[in-house]
Parts: sequence; structure tokens; C-alpha cells
Amino acid sequence: MSLTTTSGALAALGAALLLTPAAAGAAVAAAAAEPTAQLQPTRVGPALGALGSTTGYVTGPVKDLRLDPFAQSAADPLNNAVAVEPDNPGMRPVSSTAVTGSLSDGGGAKDLPGLGLLMGAVPGS
Repeated sequence: MSLTTTSGALAALGAALLLTPAAAGAAVAAAAAEPTAQLQPTRVGPALGALGSTTGYVTGPVKDLRLDPFAQSAADPLNNAVAVEPDNPGMRPVSSTAVTGSLSDGGGAKDLPGLGLLMGAVPGS
């Protein structure tokens, strides 16, 4: 091979090496320029797991929330009880302290007679 043939071959090889990455880069840029409008798949498991683990922290303070702001004070309107004593000696007196006693002592919703059973099913302290 002569010098001109060798230098021509090297020039052609260099041009091919220089132009090939540019052509490949242009093809990649054209493929990346196409917009895609696909959403990620919805994963419900982690969301439900987080909801289940945080429910107790949210409902616990609500269950213990003091409902009567005047509890254990002289201004408490729930501290006044109404009692009825029946004429029949075999019957016990009926009083409103069974309903309002837990609130006037400073209790929350879980301390109420009827609501306490339902609040036991709600997670939290």
C-alpha cells in the first residue's frame, strides 16, 4: 500500500468514527424528544399500610379529649345531679350521675356509658 492509500483509509476510518456517535446521538435525542403520557401504576398496599399504622395515633387523643371544660370545678353544670327516689322500698333511686358523672370527673368520650363500647372498637389508647 502506498502512503496516500494508507492515509486515505485512515481518514475514512477517522471520519466514520467521528460521525457514528453523532448519528447515534441524534437518533437517541429524537427518541427522547417524543413525549409520553403514562402514569405510574397505583400501589394501594403502601397507602393502606400507612393509614392502618397512623389511625391509632390520630384517634387516641380524640378518645381521651376532655369533653367538659369545667370538669372538677365549682362552675361545672354537669356536677349537679338529679335523683328520683321511688315510693317502693324495693327499688333503688335513679340518678343522672350515671350519665354525667364520668364527664364531670374529667373523662373523655371513651368514658361515656354508651359511647365507651363503640370507642373501644376504634384503634388508639
